[in-house]
Formats: sequence, C-alpha cells, structure tokens
Amino acid sequence: GDPNQIYVYLKLPVGTDVKYTDSVTKTLEAKVNKVLGIDHARGVSNPVVESVISNVAIGASDPAAGDRSTRSELGRIQVSFVEFEKRHGKSTRPYLDEIRGAIAGIPGAEISVDQESGGPPTDPPVNIEVASEDFDNLVKTAVNLKNYLDSIQVPGVEELKMDVDLNNPEITLTVDRDRALIQGVSSAQVGMAIRTALFGQEVSKIKEGKEEFKIQLRNNELQRNSLSELLNMRVAFRDMAAGGQVKQIPISSLVTVEPTSTFGSIKRKNQKRLITIRSNVLTTQGYNATAVNQVITGHIASFKGKADGVSITQTGEGEQQAETGAFLLSALMIALGLILVTLVLQFNSVSKSIIILTEIIFSV
Repeated sequence: GDPNQIYVYLKLPVGTDVKYTDSVTKTLEAKVNKVLGIDHARGVSNPVVESVISNVAIGASDPAAGDRSTRSELGRIQVSFVEFEKRHGKSTRPYLDEIRGAIAGIPGAEISVDQESGGPPTDPPVNIEVASEDFDNLVKTAVNLKNYLDSIQVPGVEELKMDVDLNNPEITLTVDRDRALIQGVSSAQVGMAIRTALFGQEVSKIKEGKEEFKIQLRNNELQRNSLSELLNMRVAFRDMAAGGQVKQIPISSLVTVEPTSTFGSIKRKNQKRLITIRSNVLTTQGYNATAVNQVITGHIASFKGKADGVSITQTGEGEQQAETGAFLLSALMIALGLILVTLVLQFNSVSKSIIILTEIIFSV
C-alpha cells in the first residue's frame, strides 16, 4: 500500500567527521524536498507531506542493520505523510522511486530508501547469510559473493550491503618497553596520558544547590583531533633513580605509530561467525521478492568463489513468512484435533463428530 513514512538511510566511510556527514545529509534533504515539491525559501509546501526530519549520528541507524549505536558516519531522513483520508486520493507510493532516482550518484556513500514496515520487524526481502568458523574464509567468501552479485546487477535488487564494516580505520600505538624502562615510564602511564587527553579525567566536583557537577579535564579540540599534537604531548613522571625528580618526555619518543584497519562487530549464529548480505526489493517497479530471490539462488549456485568450510544460505522475509505460515497451519490442525476429540466424547460417535466438524469447516 501507500507508505505513511519514507526513510532515506545514509552511510559514509567509517570515521567520517560528523560535520561532513551533516553536509551530505543536507544535500540529500534538498534533493528529497525537490522531489516532494517543497521549497522553504519560497514558502511552497506539499499538502500530503506532514514533515521532513533529518538525523545525523544520533538515531540515524537503519533498524535492519541491528546496530543502534551513535556513529558519526550515519544520517537519516524521515518523510512523514498526512493521514490517508487527508490525501484526497493522491498516492504517496510514486515518491519511493522518485526519491531513489534523485539521490543516486554520491561517491563513497551507501544510500537506501525504504518505507515503514507494518507488523513486527522482519529481515529484508533479500537476505543472504554467509557462515563459517574460519574468519578469513568467511570474509573472503562474503566479499567475493557481494562483488559477484554486484557485477550481475540482478533486476529488482536495490543495493546489496553487508552488515559488517571490513575497513574500520584504527591507529595502533605500540610502546617501546625497553625505551620506557630506561626512562622509568610504564605503559599504563602512557595509556592514561592519551586517554585523559582524549576523553578527560575527573579532577574535581562542584556543588550548586542540591546538584553536583563533575569537572572533567582534557585537551582542547585542536589537540584531540591532531595525531601529531597528541604524540608531541609530554608525559610527566617521577624518576626515582634521580632522587624522585619530576621529568617530562614526549610520547612520540616512547611509541611507534601504525595506521591499521580492523573489522566491526561480527555476529554469530549456531556457534558460527556470520556475515549477512541484504537488500530491499524494488516492489514499486513491479518486482516480486520471491521471483528476485529465485534468480539470486541460481546465481549463487554458479558462484565459484566459496571457500572451504563456508555455507551460504538464503533467508529473509520470505523464510520468516513460510515459518509463520507453517506454525499457523500446525496450530489449526491441533485445534481441529482437539475439537474432534471433544465432539467424540460428547456424542460418543466418531462418524457424527466428523460430520459436525465438517459442517463447521464448510460453514466458515
């Protein structure tokens, strides 16, 4: 049916500054407003649109991703429409495809458009689970499968995405223990100095009436955002070999810096590591989720990049609906069986009970 809300989810590379994410979100919001025919500068509005709300970092995650944490690289735009009876017959469904077409083409950004889901939360229509106990084989297979399906461009698939970040940037500082030992500095002191500079340390408290406020001490924003400034920061310590004299030494002389990358959180299912490849189906363009999944099944069968010990399973919305249907069918059969037993005990006749039960079924 016609959506009551349309959601635009934006994901930039991990570690993107929140200000840049905000600027990209504003660009997307301007494109969405253009599709909706809204121009705030001229006071032009759309009578079927109730509100357009943007979130950056906080409350901007996709519920289907399973991660509700605050992340600076995420953005979300929510378009809410007025109640159905106030739309005067105007459909909101075409806006889905128009928004998808308008916001495409931003380099380095993963953008998806979806409408609100009715009922309990379910997996996306396209949901491919890649599982293995071997982490390296798991990552290799998942990346190769996603690239393989992306190269095919299966009709009806909006955009394939993995539920794990494989290139999460990280800076590793390794303390030269021999050098630190000579200077009389411990690794804990170096770590605490960096932690205090970045996140702060409680140095005192202040009371105002009945309320008590903590005083946190940390470096200014310029120093916190500059690696060179952090490394040039000096660690103060008391050199007991020199009679307890207080000394200071730059952190850069005690550590080696290594830019690396790490992985985001990895889920587990049945004791195996799991990476999920998921996507929406362009149902507004006439595609059916079942038919699209059947096409993907054929492509997965011909996929040659699966490593040893790796399993590939298609799940998602269709499987959950099938499980729900099977449960309801079994519940119905059990209910009919109990009714039949009750009728047999009541009339002391199996044939009469079956006739009555049949009449009840056909009357429904």
